[in-house]
Amino acid sequence: MSGAPGPSDRWDLAGRRLYLCTPDRADLQSFVAACIAGGVDVVQLREKHLPDEPLAERARLVQRVCADRNVPFILNDNPELAAAIDADGVHVGQDDASPARAREVMGDGAIIGLSTHSPGQLDAATGTGATGSGPRRGGSPAPSPAGAAPAPVDYISAGPVVATPTKPGRPGTGLGYVSLAVGRAPWPVWVTGGVDPTTVVAMIAAGATHFVAVRWLTESADPGANARALRHAIDRGLDRWPDQGPGPGGD
Repeated sequence: MSGAPGPSDRWDLAGRRLYLCTPDRADLQSFVAACIAGGVDVVQLREKHLPDEPLAERARLVQRVCADRNVPFILNDNPELAAAIDADGVHVGQDDASPARAREVMGDGAIIGLSTHSPGQLDAATGTGATGSGPRRGGSPAPSPAGAAPAPVDYISAGPVVATPTKPGRPGTGLGYVSLAVGRAPWPVWVTGGVDPTTVVAMIAAGATHFVAVRWLTESADPGANARALRHAIDRGLDRWPDQGPGPGGD
């Protein structure tokens, strides 16, 4: 295996805390800039309704904002388009291109993220059928059985913790799945679903250290202020749980 740093090391994904997932919007450039100023340190554009050409134009706009602020930019679902615009990474869901395909298209230097919503999907991603749950307290993830290889990803998301309009029809996983994912995954685990300054307290207690915000930021009249409030709550919560920092798997 090469000793060269991977994308997680180069971007310090394990040290990043607040991930914005946003659709396109009229004020996209200023909105993303305000969120980053407030403490967002990863940005994903998740837009399901634009053809590739206008989507590429909007993605490049976000990419420029992120590059100027040393924040990784991730495009949702579309590895080919992400590679074409030289995005920092792509995030794929369970029904999208496989992580292996995304890695093939994007190359070794890209960030590849994968959504997970259940223990079975977690097992498939990690290549392990191990049992057990609970936030890791410095322990190593369970080993994979012989012949099973983890997915070629740099992080996973776990959730939604509660059902949200962003994912209509998908039930909430509950905090137990957060604990399970954090305990097993050898990568940073980003928690989704209902993330706001109040809910992160219980999420942190369940083992979470990385958080994906959607409506708390996208529906705010002052996204910069909301980002600051959320980032403050995350940082304050993690200060109260000092053993929730990155373990051997990066989370």
